Amino acid sequence: MFSVEQRDALLERVLGLGREDERVIAGAVVGSLAVDGGDRFSDVDLTFGIADHVQVADVLDDWTRLLIEELDAVPLVDLRRGPTTYRVFLLRDTLQLDLSMTAASQFRPAGPRFRLVFGETAADDFEALPAAVVGDLFISTPAAPGDIFGWGAIYALHSRACIERGRLWQAEHYVGAVRDHALALACLREGVTAVQARGYDDLSPETLARSEAAHIGSLEPAALRASLADSVLTLTREGAEADLPHAQAVADRLAELR
Repeated sequence: MFSVEQRDALLERVLGLGREDERVIAGAVVGSLAVDGGDRFSDVDLTFGIADHVQVADVLDDWTRLLIEELDAVPLVDLRRGPTTYRVFLLRDTLQLDLSMTAASQFRPAGPRFRLVFGETAADDFEALPAAVVGDLFISTPAAPGDIFGWGAIYALHSRACIERGRLWQAEHYVGAVRDHALALACLREGVTAVQARGYDDLSPETLARSEAAHIGSLEPAALRASLADSVLTLTREGAEADLPHAQAVADRLAELR
């Protein structure tokens, strides 16, 4: 488990990247750290405004190379929401970095959990704001092994945080998501339908037997931790079977959840 000092050092390092990069016009902390300082389990969530004449993807890729070289970061998933591109990284000691970038002309708070650190946001133009996105139970995950594995790892980290915060119903939701993403990978491996659990009953008896312990027996923290451990084991096993490039590194970093 990462320390608060490690988390604070990561936050300052990435904010420093923004201040040093002339292509970046603003930077902000978002999420729980932006409002009340978060808690022991809060991750690092940062967002940056990028000069309009610059491609956001170029800055994000340059920073990704640097984060990999300097901090041994593992990129898990990318996500586009409106004008913003998100990339999630897993660092050592299960420290998660959520990094997002938006063109300067559209860089503004997407909600109340936003604390501007440097630069300026775009002028409020409510007509230009994107329409509200209908919420989903989970982030929509394409049937691609890398994305399924990456989101499964993110949900594993969310599960641990929810258990330790005493948010047990929320923890049950996320532990189930880890198991479901592992089984979706198994469906792809065995050539059956990988969406909406449609192929689970068509999986081989051997695969299903390996996943039985991932079922959640109760909302007691010990039971949730046990189910999470088995779900993570199943996920990382399937990631290795799929020969994903970061599967071993993610497995090593999630080992404390098993």
